[in-house]
Amino acid sequence: MNLSNLKPTPGSTHAKKRLGRGPGSGTGKTAGKGHKGQNARSGGGTRPGFEGGQTPLFKRLPKRGFTNHFRTEYACVNVSELNRYEEGTVVTKDMLLQDKLIRKQLDGLKILGNGELTVKLTVQADKFTKSAAAKIEAVGGTPEVI
Repeated sequence: MNLSNLKPTPGSTHAKKRLGRGPGSGTGKTAGKGHKGQNARSGGGTRPGFEGGQTPLFKRLPKRGFTNHFRTEYACVNVSELNRYEEGTVVTKDMLLQDKLIRKQLDGLKILGNGELTVKLTVQADKFTKSAAAKIEAVGGTPEVI
């Protein structure tokens, strides 16, 4: 068996329905849309969730919860991910962003204590968990709160 021999199982694929290609095709003239009306128009039809004017389900259900728009959201990095840096490096937020350990600078950087650290580093972040700070100090590094 080669990649060049592979083909779909018989009956698993279907030819695309070609609309508006003459009376012999079975879907000519109105192209399966019937005669006039909302659904025959371009851009016609109703939006998803529309129930014919009846109050839709998503509006009948009660609202729950609360979103705090003033919350601080931290970009999190585990201690084990810092092993990629050389001994004595000063790890900053910009460095982590450049190395794609964090996607974007949120309200701050938090270092979490998951995994093991084997390299002595100076880590600059907005927050450290107790276990992360302990692991950084255990190998002779320093956690700096900025």
